[in-house]
Amino acid sequence: MQSLKQKLLPPFLVLSGILCLSAYPLVLVWPSGWAWGDAGMHYLHMMLSIYAVLGVFLILAARNPSAHRSLLQFTAWSSAAHGGLMTVQSVMMDQPGHLLGDVPAMLGLAIVLAILMPARSPAV
Repeated sequence: MQSLKQKLLPPFLVLSGILCLSAYPLVLVWPSGWAWGDAGMHYLHMMLSIYAVLGVFLILAARNPSAHRSLLQFTAWSSAAHGGLMTVQSVMMDQPGHLLGDVPAMLGLAIVLAILMPARSPAV
């Protein structure tokens, strides 16, 4: 019988992957919450390409999350670091829209993924 965490993780990974793949439309619709205007287009395109690839891999990991634990750990830790840095930058650079947009998305992804993280496989 699957635990609640095991049942919730795959749909969460799919939704997270879709969010990552939706970064470009979010930038177009709500730039003050998702795009850093002073960073330049080259930076934006780089970040969008990284998140698009991550989105695809999160969706693929939903099939067997425990087999992709290192990807999920990387996603959780890098999202926490990214969200924490963006929080500081949002305040210091007076860009409060990010505190309602990409900051909670990154920190939420990190926290929920850490909570739902599959257990380590026993050593073989």
